[in-house]
Amino acid sequence: MPATADQRAGPALFAFGCGMAYGERVAACLGLDLLPIEEREFADGEHKSRPLASVRGRDVYVVHSLYADFDYSVNDKLCRLLFFIGALKDAAAARVTAVIPYLAYARKDQKSKSRDPVTTRYVAGLLEAVGTDVVVTIDVHNVAAFQNAFRHRTEHLCAAPLIGAALVPQLSSRDITVLAPDTGAVKRADRFRRLMSEAVGRQAGVAFMEKYRSEGQLGGGQLVGDTSGCDVIILDDLISSGSTIARAACASHEAGAARIIAAATHGVFQAQASQVLDLPPMDRLLVCDTVPVLRLDQGTVRSKLSLLDSTPLVAEAIARLHADGSIVELTEINIAGWLAIRQERLAIQADHMARSIDAPATGSTALPVPAATQASAHPQQT
Repeated sequence: MPATADQRAGPALFAFGCGMAYGERVAACLGLDLLPIEEREFADGEHKSRPLASVRGRDVYVVHSLYADFDYSVNDKLCRLLFFIGALKDAAAARVTAVIPYLAYARKDQKSKSRDPVTTRYVAGLLEAVGTDVVVTIDVHNVAAFQNAFRHRTEHLCAAPLIGAALVPQLSSRDITVLAPDTGAVKRADRFRRLMSEAVGRQAGVAFMEKYRSEGQLGGGQLVGDTSGCDVIILDDLISSGSTIARAACASHEAGAARIIAAATHGVFQAQASQVLDLPPMDRLLVCDTVPVLRLDQGTVRSKLSLLDSTPLVAEAIARLHADGSIVELTEINIAGWLAIRQERLAIQADHMARSIDAPATGSTALPVPAATQASAHPQQT
C-alpha cells in the first residue's frame, strides 16, 4: 500500500528483534508507532527482514543497537541491520538513517599491533555499501575515529546531560571530582566537570588514572589529582569486564574519597563484571539503557545499579534530523535544558501510550513538535 501524504510528512520508524521494546519507547517519545516488518528464519540458518509498509520517498529511521545477547551475536545483528537497510533502499526510501545507540567494534579504531584490523572503518564501509545515508550513535569510544571512519554523514550524541541530571540530586555539599579511569577519557571527564560545575553552582575538580592495556592485561594504576574528602564520579563510555572502573574506585578509596559513584553510557557487562565490581567503596553505579543488563547477577552490584532512559535523547535527535534542526545544540545542551526536553518527550510518550490503548496502531505520521525543539531548531543541517 503506498504511503499517504500524511505519512510522508513524518518519519518512518523501524526496529526489530530484541531491540523492539527500545524502539517502541523511542517511537512513543515522538508520538508515533513503529511500522511493521516481517522477520523470517530459515532452516539453513539464513534469514530475511522486510518492511510491510511503503517507504517510497520517506525519511526512514532504523533503531538497532549492536550488542550480543543470548540469541544473537554482534555479527548476527550487524548482518541483519545491513540487509534491512539494503531492503529499504531498494524499496525507494528517500533517506535511511541507522540509529545505533551502541555501536559495536567502535573500540577497535586503530592498529595497536602489527597487522591489526581497524574494524571501526570496516563497519563504516559495510554501512556505506548498503546505502546508509546517516549513522547516529551515542558516546562512542573515540569520537574522532568514528567521524573519520565514515564518508557519509554521522551524528554523535552525548549522554552526559542524562547522567548529570541523575547525579545532581544525589550529591552532597562536599567537593566534587570527576575521575577519568584512563588518559583517553580525560577530555570527556573535563567536559562533564564543566557540566556539573554549572549545575551545582560550584567548581568541580578533575583527576585521571594511568592505565595500559595489552592482550587483555591491565597495567599502570597511578591516580593523578585530588580525591581526598570528595564525592568522586568515575566516568567512562562503557563498562565491560569492570576492571577499569574497579581499579579507579579502589585507587580513589585509598586516596581518601568520601563517596564513589561510577557512571558510564553503555553497560555491556561481561559475566565476570558481577564479581569485579562487587566493591564496598563504590556506592552507586549508573548506566544508560542502550544495552540491556543481561549478565549481572542479582546481588550487591545490581542493588547499586541505576538504569537511565536514553530514549528521549534518541527521539529528540530523530525529530531534529527530520525537521532539519540542530544536532549541535543537542550535543552542547546543559542539564537544565536537557531536563526540559526530557519532560516534554516523556509527556508526548505518555499521551501516545494513553491514546494507543483506545485506538489501534496506525504507523508513523506527522510529528508533534515540543516547545523545546521549536525554540532551538535551525534551518541548516549540523
